[in-house]
Amino acid sequence: MLLSIVIFLPLLGVIAIALLRGLGASAVKGIALVIGLLTFVISLGLYTGFDATTATFQNVTQEEWIPGLGTKYHIGIDGISLWLVLLTTFLTPVCILAAWNSVEKGLSGFMMSLLALETGMLGVFCALDLFLFFVFWESMLIPMYFLIGIWGGERRIYATVKFVLYTMAGSALMLVGILALYFQNNNSFDFTTLSGPFEHSHLLFLAFFIAFAIKVPLFPFHTWLPDAHVEAPTAGSVILAGVLLKMGTYGIVRFCLPLFPDAAVQFTPLIVTLAVIGIIYGALVAMVQPDLKKLVAYSSVSHLGFVVLGLFSQDPRGIQGSVLQMINHGLSTGALFLLVGMIYERRHSRMIVDFGGLAKRMPIFATIFMIVTLSSIGLPGLNGFVGEFMILAGSFVTDAFSKWYVVFAATGVILAAVYMLWMFQRVMFGTLDKTNEELPDLNAREVVVMLPLLLFIFWIGVYPKPFLSKMEKSVGLVVTQVQQTEPAMGRAEKRMLQDAQLVLQETQRAQREDIEKEAETK
Repeated sequence: MLLSIVIFLPLLGVIAIALLRGLGASAVKGIALVIGLLTFVISLGLYTGFDATTATFQNVTQEEWIPGLGTKYHIGIDGISLWLVLLTTFLTPVCILAAWNSVEKGLSGFMMSLLALETGMLGVFCALDLFLFFVFWESMLIPMYFLIGIWGGERRIYATVKFVLYTMAGSALMLVGILALYFQNNNSFDFTTLSGPFEHSHLLFLAFFIAFAIKVPLFPFHTWLPDAHVEAPTAGSVILAGVLLKMGTYGIVRFCLPLFPDAAVQFTPLIVTLAVIGIIYGALVAMVQPDLKKLVAYSSVSHLGFVVLGLFSQDPRGIQGSVLQMINHGLSTGALFLLVGMIYERRHSRMIVDFGGLAKRMPIFATIFMIVTLSSIGLPGLNGFVGEFMILAGSFVTDAFSKWYVVFAATGVILAAVYMLWMFQRVMFGTLDKTNEELPDLNAREVVVMLPLLLFIFWIGVYPKPFLSKMEKSVGLVVTQVQQTEPAMGRAEKRMLQDAQLVLQETQRAQREDIEKEAETK
């Protein structure tokens, strides 16, 4: 019941705004913020009541929905989806407060779209029925279409259509995969009853994976992302980077890995190659961007390449690091988009060349920007370091792919430092342009928007245990399901044989030493 309240409470806000929008802009904003904060507060009950000692789904609700199709209203969370639900409920009120004075037209529609989008995203992370999952997955498109298409930039229609077409192309493939599983699962969409091996599992894996790879987006399916980010309003960019992209990585760890482990193992070299290309390509393209927002957008392509790399490491540390990095990326990149939006509201420009010396004029803005920048490049003590280190450590010890993949991926960390610090230098230092001399520093509302993000950036960087402990059992179950495949078992048997050989060699050496000692005694 608690989970259903969290999912659908934002829709209550949509209804309230629709009925009371005649009261004025202040009432609309107040209703949206209260509903957003209330949803987050209630969602904290999912964390406090979560049992970290089990990998089973919790807060489960299962009711008949369409009996003729065999589909149910079946929802629940585990240690993986828990954090994505909390990330969604956390970022939504932050976005509402960030858009407090920036929406000049259609404020009611904007807030209604934002709250409706929250329900769609929460449903994706909680659905345990494949048909219900697909309904939430598609329903999310509608409010995002309006957010970009109505409140976006000059090329908003092009960006919106491109975003929708890419997503729907992947959705069509996923729907085919869902129907195939439905007929192989006794006409049931229940995810918890699915057990392979399935017929044509490699094709089914590709159907799901391509849909999720588009959403991540993984190279070369990434081309819709920069346009969508640049044209979206600030709140839309934050939600897009913070939550929507995680729907793709969540789909991989929830469906692709446990349902099709054989195919996942066999496609790992190809997928990891694409992830590494995305890491390096995204960083190099970000480095030459003249637009602040587009630079941050391409950095997402690079950062999420690390997440995909860790997911296919088949190592508990790598997958835990990937799930944690989903949260980290939502916080750090979301904060970067908020800061870019704040400076755009003042200067009406996102071009790096139009800035310089802002640290002199806006010290609070510069300080927060510096912390978030360092977080994004993975400085020890901040959140980005923990996730990236776990991904690289788990990927380095795995037998799933060559260590050279990890070596090349690690260059992405260096490149991230190059393009982020170079951008920070050009924007914050140097000569203060006359046009920027009158720019005001962050006001109280903007500081309040950024403080919760900074809190979690430091918290995860210094003490990540509360975040990792809740997901440990769920990640362990995914690893077990993947390692039960024949190729993985072959690697395990090879490792056991190597260990046995080492033990035998050590025993033989000890025996020789004993014989030599006895000979010396005689």
